[in-house]
Amino acid sequence: MLSASLTSVKSHPLKKRIYFLLKLVCFVSSVLIFCEFFIYYVVIFQCRWPDVKGGAHTANEETSASVLKAMFLADTHLLGEIKGHWLDKLRREWQMERAFQTALWLLQPDIVFILGDVFDEGKWDSPQAWADDVRRFQKMFKYPVTTELVVIVGNHDIGFHYEMTTYKVHRFEKVFNFTSGKLITRKGTNFVLVNSVAMEGDGCTLCRTAEAKLVALSHRLNCSQQEPNHPEKKCSDGEKPPASQPILLQHYPLYRKSDAECSGEDAAPPEEKTIPFKEKYDVLSQEASQKLLWWFHPRLILSGHTHSACQVLHTGGIPEISVPSFSWRNRNNPSFIMGSITPTDFSLHKCFLPRESRVFAIYWAAGALLVILVLAHFQLLTPPFYFAQRLISKHKAA
Repeated sequence: MLSASLTSVKSHPLKKRIYFLLKLVCFVSSVLIFCEFFIYYVVIFQCRWPDVKGGAHTANEETSASVLKAMFLADTHLLGEIKGHWLDKLRREWQMERAFQTALWLLQPDIVFILGDVFDEGKWDSPQAWADDVRRFQKMFKYPVTTELVVIVGNHDIGFHYEMTTYKVHRFEKVFNFTSGKLITRKGTNFVLVNSVAMEGDGCTLCRTAEAKLVALSHRLNCSQQEPNHPEKKCSDGEKPPASQPILLQHYPLYRKSDAECSGEDAAPPEEKTIPFKEKYDVLSQEASQKLLWWFHPRLILSGHTHSACQVLHTGGIPEISVPSFSWRNRNNPSFIMGSITPTDFSLHKCFLPRESRVFAIYWAAGALLVILVLAHFQLLTPPFYFAQRLISKHKAA
């Protein structure tokens, strides 16, 4: 009888320790699951598609069906084998994959556009490294059959103009079915895809080809918008795109002096705003910018490259939105643009992703709480608390 009692006494502390250990494991697991998984749902769930005036139909269902729901993101910069540390690569790719997949599940866009610099080292990649980058991209940015993904080329994908080669351009085109001067029409809305790296204007072979395709496409679009009884240009009787002003999508922004006039919490830092932009490097040249505006008369331009947000008005009141980077490696508060678009109107809304500083703050707070729980369990915090209790008791007695 006495032996059984001793065994029970000895096993009781062991059970308490196991129970405490299980509580710690549950606490740590809960923090990890929230910070690495559920936080994306909590933040992105707050984003809503903006309202836009209906199209040609008046019935609610038809009007809703005529609105194209488009997501725009830029500068994912998947790290490569040269600069990419394995831990940094693992962390950033997990963040972008979770953010992208959560956004698709919650928002269910019709189409997603990535505005260039998909890869960080595409311009240097060997065939084997390129294949690995593409494989990782396709895993991170997989999408359902109800959504379409369109990728535009950037300077980190094929190199700046002096690094750009036919091999690199064709390699990108083969994987992403991209060509400069390509027209994509969805629900009556025209999107023009531009290889802005090829808008150098120096007459190189790739540049001439890209510009020739853009000129031919501008002719088609202008013909589609002419009134049948008042033709201003000679137009063929071939298939014409819808008579809707196009939306221009490219990596480089059109020419602007700097980001000095840009505002918002995700604009460039104050110390960088007044730094002058270099033409053909930070932005397109003035000549190339004027060509695109003259050829297409777009109603909206969306670009990336700067990693910061900006909204500017070009000649004729044409708005351009610079989309910030989608990667936490480039900013603390990544975001993407949600667009509700009809053939005649559009409305945009910015959806922010979780701030990395807040995620770290949660980890620090959870770590501090964990230390307190461990110290309290082993009664290492008892003397200070007991001392405080004695002080309070003396104060009340006095």
